Amino acid sequence: MSQPLLLIATNNGHKLREYQMLLSRVPVTLCSMHDLQMGDLPEETGETFEENALLKARHCAQTVGLPSLADDSGLEVDVLSGEPGVRSVRWAGPDATDADRVRLLLDRMREVRPAERTARFVCVVAIVVPDGAAQVFRGALEGCVAEAAKGSGGFGYDPILYVPALGRTVAQLAPAEKNEISHRAVAVRAAMPYLRRLFPAQE
Repeated sequence: MSQPLLLIATNNGHKLREYQMLLSRVPVTLCSMHDLQMGDLPEETGETFEENALLKARHCAQTVGLPSLADDSGLEVDVLSGEPGVRSVRWAGPDATDADRVRLLLDRMREVRPAERTARFVCVVAIVVPDGAAQVFRGALEGCVAEAAKGSGGFGYDPILYVPALGRTVAQLAPAEKNEISHRAVAVRAAMPYLRRLFPAQE
């Protein structure tokens, strides 16, 4: 018997690969928007991570009639009043690269003392089924903004979120390490009981 499908509402290949690892123990086949030849996601008009994650998951569930998982995530920097936050991808402009966003943030933080560089990655996972029922789960990874980018792994702001307990930035972690502690991993672990009810093991 073939496994049921779960649509991961992203066109981001890095994010899809993370979900393939994080959900490897759930008896489900993951598919991407690219796999289903879907267009782009709707514009993220929400004011919170929860609103944006639900917006994307609802769009996908309604469009293709499959259970859909979406997340919205970003970096909250305390001294910047939570910025870039829900605007983490758009913060440096519509055509900015990950490197552009990292440079802008480091520039904004140039005069900030070490004790005031506290920050966290936040991830909200929304799961919506075709009848419209929705569940939301939240995860976070606490750290501080490094004074320079370090590491070549991961994506986004990973090179500049330093995790004091590990003595490294997120980009310096091996994928298996990252998938133990990341904000996305914490949110997915919170979602696991629901996912196992939604996709029970097949006899």
